Amino acid sequence: QVLLVESGGGLVQAGDSLRLSCADSKRTFSRTVMGWFRQAPGEEREFVAAVSGSGAATSYADSVKGRCTISRDNAEKTVYLQMTSMRPEDTAVYYCAAGSDDILYTHENEYDFWGQGTQVTVSS
Repeated sequence: QVLLVESGGGLVQAGDSLRLSCADSKRTFSRTVMGWFRQAPGEEREFVAAVSGSGAATSYADSVKGRCTISRDNAEKTVYLQMTSMRPEDTAVYYCAAGSDDILYTHENEYDFWGQGTQVTVSS
């Protein structure tokens, strides 16, 4: 069974930076894609970023491109989302997700395991 635990959320001001972490208990962590999604109040969950098993390939939503960096530490079985120049519209619950293969999926249906989410609030 895979257990994903996010941390690092909180309240920040516009323009600030924040780093989210997601610890993964999966034994095959380094072989599969990891992604970050977010869901704002009243909105559908949306793709933010994904990273390949090796960490060499990444994908970003247009809304965060240039402001977010996804990375992973396979030795620590942890994936990170570094966010900079944050905006009020980044306010959402952020979810970590794990896929079962190594393709940079951008749709939530392609991910098999999910964390419980961490709240990020950006004040103006």
